Amino acid sequence: MQFYIQQYEAFLVYDKQLSPNTLESYIGDIRQYIDFLISQGKEDIRHTNQSTVVSYMIFLEENGGAPSTILRKLSSLRSYYHYLISINCMALDPTLNLQVPKNERKVPNTLTIKETQTLLEQPSGDDCKSIRDKAMMELLYATGIRVSELISLDIDDFNRRLGCIKCRSKQKERVLPVSADALKHLTAYIDKVRDSLIEYSGEKALFVNIHGKRMTRQGFWKIIKHYTEKAKIQKEITPHTLRHSFAIHLLSNGADIKSVQEILGHSDISTTQVYTHITRQN
Repeated sequence: MQFYIQQYEAFLVYDKQLSPNTLESYIGDIRQYIDFLISQGKEDIRHTNQSTVVSYMIFLEENGGAPSTILRKLSSLRSYYHYLISINCMALDPTLNLQVPKNERKVPNTLTIKETQTLLEQPSGDDCKSIRDKAMMELLYATGIRVSELISLDIDDFNRRLGCIKCRSKQKERVLPVSADALKHLTAYIDKVRDSLIEYSGEKALFVNIHGKRMTRQGFWKIIKHYTEKAKIQKEITPHTLRHSFAIHLLSNGADIKSVQEILGHSDISTTQVYTHITRQN
């Protein structure tokens, strides 16, 4: 089978220097495409053309793929084919001039302040897991950082004296203050729990799972799902819901949109403006 996936993955790691989460997303998209090709009897990427890519787009749409998801996967395919052209595997780009569904910006799901308080109150025990979960959830809501940024935090990214964290996303870095309440739970986790959870003393990750290794996105999603069910909140809540709710609550309490954009780390203010529409509706 000629799909050059291992070479492409090495190219993304060493040449493009993608973050682990971005790399996982790119490779996941490409592997899904390869699975589709194999199901269609194609075992060599050089035997694909624009018709193949269009068939894949239709397949995604028929299986409930949202326009935003299809656009993202097409972007991954474009990067993949550009790489194949660069190594002389292919001469033409099958994604060139391809018509794609219009990406309609989806209004994010958010929680009311009361629902947020109820959710954050769920980890209430004094065991290691409850203290860790409480710290993660409080910090996520108090700063509005992305889930990928939360699980990527290292212990050295927390400045206890100044009460702030340093997070990175796409080679960008920003320093954010931590509220007094979140700071209390974060220091309790570090002082009382983290040393008993980490696998070895040199572990850099701020938050770790029960195996003592860095918390994963899937692991934290399961944590949020557990406490959502425990709180009996009848909404579809993901870890990103707390970020959306943080932004809405800031704007509802008088914060200006430029400040919210900087806190959230949005490169384009139009992304932040989605929240202003929800605030007006509310």
